Amino acid sequence: MTTIEGVGKGSLDLIQVAFMEEGGFQCGYCTPGMVLAVKALLSENPEPGDEQIVEGLSGNICRCTGYEGIKRAVRAAIRKQK
Repeated sequence: MTTIEGVGKGSLDLIQVAFMEEGGFQCGYCTPGMVLAVKALLSENPEPGDEQIVEGLSGNICRCTGYEGIKRAVRAAIRKQK
């Protein structure tokens, strides 16, 4: 089992960097869950489409961002992992 503390292993993971660069969070409350959800999604499907991204994030609620910044961050992480 991986927690948010184990994601970066000493430095930021590319998903965390993408969240920062794309404004994928505001208050930060949902960010650990979102990062872990994206990590799980990309480990199962390295190039998900928009529907798969929405489905992968569906277990997490964010009341601050409206999800657009988060979806941009996921797309940026997909580009970064190539």
